[in-house]
Formats: sequence, structure tokens, C-alpha cells
Amino acid sequence: MKSKKGFSSLSVHLTATVSVALVLLLLGIVAALGLAARAVTDEIKEHLGFDVVMAENISLDGINEFKQKWTAAPYVSSFRYHSPEEAMATWQRDMGENLIELLEVNPFLPEFEINLKADYACADSLDAIILPLQKHPMVHEVNIHTEMVDKVNRNISTLMFVLMIAAAALIPISYVLINNTVRLTIYARRFTIHTMKLVGASPGFIRRPFLTSNALQGVIAGTIASGVLAMLIHYTFTYVDPALAAYLPWTTMAIVFAGLIAAGVVICLLAAWSATQRYLSRSYDELFH
Repeated sequence: MKSKKGFSSLSVHLTATVSVALVLLLLGIVAALGLAARAVTDEIKEHLGFDVVMAENISLDGINEFKQKWTAAPYVSSFRYHSPEEAMATWQRDMGENLIELLEVNPFLPEFEINLKADYACADSLDAIILPLQKHPMVHEVNIHTEMVDKVNRNISTLMFVLMIAAAALIPISYVLINNTVRLTIYARRFTIHTMKLVGASPGFIRRPFLTSNALQGVIAGTIASGVLAMLIHYTFTYVDPALAAYLPWTTMAIVFAGLIAAGVVICLLAAWSATQRYLSRSYDELFH
């Protein structure tokens, strides 16, 4: 009989741990998707920017001055210089025409292709950067990718809003599910709590083993969820698209794994404290309801 009771208790705890792990896994997947989306959007933004066409009479010293300027600028993620000769060679390769033979002059001007850091890839920041450039005497014109920047930012904002809504909805749902799971495990031991009250045990003494066991349950559930999530990510990196590894490095995922374990412990502790408090305040007859 005792063995059967012990097996039943083990089965309840095992079921509760697996249930908590599944809920935490769902939270982890949403967190991973959010981090990956953020990394992808930052990379997209850093490929946005503008082109600076230099004046025809700019000297080599002037070109080097601008190279130093872009190297030191806090808003530049990368830049590339295109000389008139390189631009002509590209035109001939792509179009098959020699404009020098046609026009007797190279019509291309020196040009810088500027890519911005993600934080500066918005219309307001672009305006503040480009206005002084347009007035510079060594600058012929500045070509801004304004429509592309606005479109990318709108799409990114929509995606992040959807993920935030999903996370905001999932967190309270996860707490309710885990809370109900923990309550069921403590409900099975409500008569044990009442017996301990009868022999004079203090509320703190009664709560302690429940809090400890449920904290351990949270650690185990968080570890299981982290392990399953790690296997899913490894499978994705290995067999689906290895390029995705750049957007979700293991150093970042280590923070998610630690967060899942911490979330499991905190939620299980809160649920255990609430449930034990509930049964501590009930009389014997109320335990049957």
C-alpha cells in the first residue's frame, strides 16, 4: 500500500514537472524567436544608408579626409569607396558599353556608399546626418534610401509588436497553467498539511518542504525545457539553415536558458506558497471541498 502511494506521489510530481517544462519550453521558443527577429532586423538596418557623391574636383587628400570621417563616425557601421574608374569598370561589366569612347570623358564621380548602424537607421537620424553633408563644398549630392528605410522600419515595428503581444499574452497564461499544476500536487497532500498543523508545526515549518520541493521542480523543469530548446535550435542550425546561427548565438541562448530556469523556480515558489497558505487557513471539513 505504501509502495503504491509512493508511486502515485512520484507520478503526480513527474506529471507536474513535465507540464511545467512544456510551458517553459513555449516561453523559451517565443523568447528565441524574439531575439532572432531582433538580430535579423539589426542586420537589415545596418545594410541601409545613403550614397555620398563627391564633387568632381575633389583631391586625393579630400577623399582620405572623408574616409577618416566615416571611420570615426559613430553612426557608420561600414562604408565603401567607389572611384570613378571602378564605377566605369562596373558599368562596362554590367552594361557592355564603354562610356569613355562614347562621351570622351568618364561621367562618374567619386562616391561613398555608407551603411548605418541599426540605431541610426530611421528618418529622423538620417535627416540630422545628411543635412550638414548636403552643404559641404566637397559633396556633389547625397542619395538617400528614404523609402526603403521607412518600409523596413514599418515592417520591423509590426513584427516586434506581434511578438510583444504574443509574449504579453503567454506570460500570464503560463503562470496560470503552472500555478494550477503546482496547486494540484499540493492538493494531493492537503491532509498532510492539516496533520502537521494538529501536532503544532508552525506555518513556516509546514511551508518549507513544499517550497523546497517545488523550487527543485522548477529547476528540473527549466533544465528540461532548456535542453529541449537547445536540441531544437541545434537541429535548426544543422539541418534547416546554418546561417541562422549568426542571429542566435549560444552565448545569447545561455541567457534564455538561465531565464527559463529562474522563471520555473520563481513561478513554482509563488504557486507553492499560495497553495500551502490556502490549505493552512482551512479547517478539516473544508479540505473536502
